[in-house]
Amino acid sequence: MMSDIQKTENKPNYFSTAIWLVLVALTIVSFCIGETGMQGQDVMLTLLAITMIKSQLVANYFMGLYKTKLLWRGIMFSYFVIVGGLIALAYLKGIP
Repeated sequence: MMSDIQKTENKPNYFSTAIWLVLVALTIVSFCIGETGMQGQDVMLTLLAITMIKSQLVANYFMGLYKTKLLWRGIMFSYFVIVGGLIALAYLKGIP
């Protein structure tokens, strides 16, 4: 008789694959933006937004936070917003 673990191992998880493909696509977009040598506030804010989206996707779906209470998801989201906001503030303050 198969255990529950063996039964679920054979089922493909298309949702996780789709999330992974989104993460790969966002990484490629970030890389391409960096390789073009573009500069400026808009580019920095775009890259920061992509990074924050990727962080939230990893936290929710690969760390399994989507299954937890709203409090824990809110804590992680707040962390990403605060750190991302401080990075953006430091960058924008440093521009003459």
